[in-house]
Amino acid sequence: MSRLDVRESSRPVLRLWLLAACAMAAASCSSGNGDIPDSGSAGGESGGALGRGGTKTGSGGAAPTAGSIGSGGLGTGGAKAGTGGAVSTGGSSGTTTISTHCSAALPAGAQSADVSKPTTVVGTGSGASCTFDLLNAAVKTGGIITFNCGTGSVTIPVTATMNLPTNTDTVIDGGGTITLDGQKSVQILNFNHGDFMKNETRVTLQHLSLINGKTTPTKAIPTAPSPCSQGYDDGEGGALFMNDGNLTVIDCTFSDNQAALLGPDTGGGAIYITGSKHGALIANSVFTHNQAANAGAVGALFATLQIYNSAFHDNKATGNGANSDDASKCNVINNGQHEVGSGGNGGAIYQDGGSSTNVLLCGIDVENNAAGTGAFGGGVFMTSNDFSGTITVQDSTITGNTGGSWTQVNSGPNLGSAFGVNAKSSSVVNSTLQK
Repeated sequence: MSRLDVRESSRPVLRLWLLAACAMAAASCSSGNGDIPDSGSAGGESGGALGRGGTKTGSGGAAPTAGSIGSGGLGTGGAKAGTGGAVSTGGSSGTTTISTHCSAALPAGAQSADVSKPTTVVGTGSGASCTFDLLNAAVKTGGIITFNCGTGSVTIPVTATMNLPTNTDTVIDGGGTITLDGQKSVQILNFNHGDFMKNETRVTLQHLSLINGKTTPTKAIPTAPSPCSQGYDDGEGGALFMNDGNLTVIDCTFSDNQAALLGPDTGGGAIYITGSKHGALIANSVFTHNQAANAGAVGALFATLQIYNSAFHDNKATGNGANSDDASKCNVINNGQHEVGSGGNGGAIYQDGGSSTNVLLCGIDVENNAAGTGAFGGGVFMTSNDFSGTITVQDSTITGNTGGSWTQVNSGPNLGSAFGVNAKSSSVVNSTLQK
């Protein structure tokens, strides 16, 4: 089934789940504690139900205040996340210290890939030799890509979106000195396989900066008066869009990237990954000043997210009104429903879908991100349309984010005012979450 077919066949399923949750949201759940679960592979098969965009659920929280998680409050979990986190260089855009640190052992996949036998080396020893044309040719081939651009930091202007092969694993290793600059004009990388949660191919980005990526959406939502949805149905992934692939990001910086700024279902200012068999694993990375209609920094649709030792600061979901299906408010059909709201969910991190696609956050610092007006999850937005997905927060600090909030789970603690969550369960360990 094509990507468009999958989207349209099941959007009403998600909205019915979430509209039902509206009536029950804001209920307190029992406090939970526990170790990080094995996220595993996201289940599902081609043609499975695929929803887009969380609906407005629960009451909107006011501007948050920071507070430590403790028993009798937002559940058990203990004191503030530990310090001593890793330092991410991420290329030439500068060094950023990540103040949080995951106390659990990171999975093997969070280690840098071996690049000792590169498929392609871009450059011959000077900055001038590291051209976009050489890099673009290397990306089209895939395999292991490294750089020989001299000893200093080098920025490569990206003049056209680079299309990654979908049947060959690719590693792009910037060596801590390379920045790819979309010049606020183009999306930097695109991976688009034609299936759904089937492909084993993996892309690894490491020791690299990706800045100023920008999508140009083209699929405008049919004109209708507000509160009917406004904006676009496409334009995801300012720096990277991935469909039916698997992603690893290690020691990277994503800054000032932009996806479509208005629309109920589009987003992913830096990264958008959809229909992934194994999801995205992000470690020791920094996301700052990225923006999109939803998912200011990282967006995932039917894709598990595992994020370790990373910082998300000053990202923004620019849409408004969230996302719902309400014929009493809009008599115009878009994507097979009466769409109301134009996004704004997930100021920093956004995950949507089902099929046991989980969210695991360990050692992350999420501060000063914002959901849009009338939208939810200034820090983190997650909605599991079949309530099979779980969310785990450990050794993390999530404070100073703005937007509406709710926690609707079958078991586990309320996650506080930085989250908008529908899930099977929630778990909080040794973390500071805004109340």
